[in-house]
Amino acid sequence: MADKPGTLDLIEEITRNDGSKYYEIGNMVHNGRAELAAERGFIKQVRILKLNIPHSQNVIKYERYINDHYTMQDESMDHFEEWKKTPEMEKVVKEIMAENHAG
Repeated sequence: MADKPGTLDLIEEITRNDGSKYYEIGNMVHNGRAELAAERGFIKQVRILKLNIPHSQNVIKYERYINDHYTMQDESMDHFEEWKKTPEMEKVVKEIMAENHAG
């Protein structure tokens, strides 16, 4: 059984192969998978914008959503799974970004 993403505690900027960018609230395991995805050409790059973000109510809400809908990819991945957000979760991520003066 695949692992849930778990506790989210950092903000990443992910660049897709088409050059578009998006922000993700992740953790070190997610960042490692994104780095591996970049090495394999599934995404262009990932960079950490902020480490150890506070575990605010918005982070808790987003973390629940991610853990309910996604599992962490393992190292045998053949693509990078972008965590799709509902309009409500897009708003929560924007609020997390503002709380952390990022992006």
